Amino acid sequence: MKTRLNEYRVMWVLVLYDLPTETVQQRKDAALFRKHIMGDGFTMFQFSIYLRHCPSMDNALVHIRRVKSILPKYGNVGILCITDKQFGDIQLFICKQEKNTAQPYQQLELF
Repeated sequence: MKTRLNEYRVMWVLVLYDLPTETVQQRKDAALFRKHIMGDGFTMFQFSIYLRHCPSMDNALVHIRRVKSILPKYGNVGILCITDKQFGDIQLFICKQEKNTAQPYQQLELF
């Protein structure tokens, strides 16, 4: 059965974190966490907020499991999964001026 990609099935996974950076080891752990999630295809949206485009919920769950497997010992990490439609409704502002949002990634499906 062929699954069509649409704005309700395509998902965005957001990783939001606040990690302590008071000691050398804590800074190292925070940098390593950031490096690992970037290695898994997450890109920075804002400081301590990273996101990844996923073609389906099943694919999103794979990446959520990967993030859970590298959680640092200390700090707070949140994982949020939203549809492409919900993400498309975001309103961004820079210094009170609305920023035009870039079109979401085009997902290609190869057979």
